[in-house]
Amino acid sequence: MDHISLPQTWDIDQIIEDLDHQGFCLIDDAYSSEYMQTLVQECTAHLNEFRDAAIQNGVVSNIRSDHILWIDEQLAYAQQHIQALTALSEQLNRAFYFGIREVEAHFACYNAGEFYALHRDNPQGKNGRVVSSVYYLHEQWHADWGGELRLQDKQGEWHIIPPKPNRIALFQSDLLHEVLKSKQQRLSITAWLRSQDSIW
Repeated sequence: MDHISLPQTWDIDQIIEDLDHQGFCLIDDAYSSEYMQTLVQECTAHLNEFRDAAIQNGVVSNIRSDHILWIDEQLAYAQQHIQALTALSEQLNRAFYFGIREVEAHFACYNAGEFYALHRDNPQGKNGRVVSSVYYLHEQWHADWGGELRLQDKQGEWHIIPPKPNRIALFQSDLLHEVLKSKQQRLSITAWLRSQDSIW
């Protein structure tokens, strides 16, 4: 990986400690409000291009109802987030010998009533996903709007993580988790730090 600087607001020592002990960590106020607003605009400008995430290779899944748009080179502002995760990958490789080689990511939109049932991003370690990341980029969120990330940590304890704007949730891809039903439109970038080349 080419060397890219980690955002100064990210406490890498805390990130490493939390991932080591719990298997997950939170980064609040991840970016400047200006960058976040630009990213929200980029996301919402492309909402008509999102596809039903429950349909893959013509097969319909009943465990999720969100909509996604894979991030490519045309989405310049989202690419900056991927670059930050690439810089984080370098640090995590040094700390944990993960062997992360790339970051894949998509925008995700959960409209009112949509969810993602309990699952693992890397069941049985088959797809190269090492660390999962969710960046919440809606501009406001109220406690009664739902859409929380429910996650089981390395110790078997369950956590309810509110989708606070400008927050990044990082967690081991083999941990059980779900997205609870949302009552409002919930926007995010979901990304995976991978030890294998992308398969999408």
